[in-house]
Amino acid sequence: MRAWVTWLFAVLAIAMGCEGAIGTKELTGEPRSVDAGVPPIDLPDASIEPPMDAGMNPDAGMNPDAGPCANGPFATPLPNCQPTPVPNTGDSHADCVARINQFRWDCQCLPPLARWEDGEACADGNAEYDSINGPHASFTDQPCGSGGRAQNECPGWASNEQVIDGCLQLMWDEGPEDGDPNTVNGHYMSMSSTSFTQVACGFYTTPGGQVWGVQNFD
Repeated sequence: MRAWVTWLFAVLAIAMGCEGAIGTKELTGEPRSVDAGVPPIDLPDASIEPPMDAGMNPDAGMNPDAGPCANGPFATPLPNCQPTPVPNTGDSHADCVARINQFRWDCQCLPPLARWEDGEACADGNAEYDSINGPHASFTDQPCGSGGRAQNECPGWASNEQVIDGCLQLMWDEGPEDGDPNTVNGHYMSMSSTSFTQVACGFYTTPGGQVWGVQNFD
């Protein structure tokens, strides 16, 4: 019951546009909004089989030649799509990419993004830099060079797993651009874009135990 209530408040927080827990920025503009503002949430343990290749190939039952995705991507995501979080393999960078690809495929039949391994050290550095200088400071300042063409961010979460399981779900839940200037949509737009081919996830844990997660898309 407590987990259900927490999730309800999380959804309400997105709808209200509160400040806090996730952010996005693209190369061509300012952040689309202040962020969703819900605390990290408890989600059930993953119960699906480990993906064949975390991030590089379709996972969690993805098969582009069969099932409802046989005719290609949907124009909009399936409503209320909440796939079971990917298993924790011990490699948060890979699990993060697998989770993004899970949303892309299970919720909209979009092809997977490649895991941008060469960008992960920079993404880790971005997360550390932003924990000191503020969300998306690394996107503007480029302390390790260009980190991609768009950046989503989960500042101050409880763990890497909460970033992967909870923050990414909240980002996807924003849905497509709807013309409402008070609605946050930028995180979903980055996650579902067909203009990007790869994503690098980065993580940094502050001395106080807060986890900052960055996803750089290119």
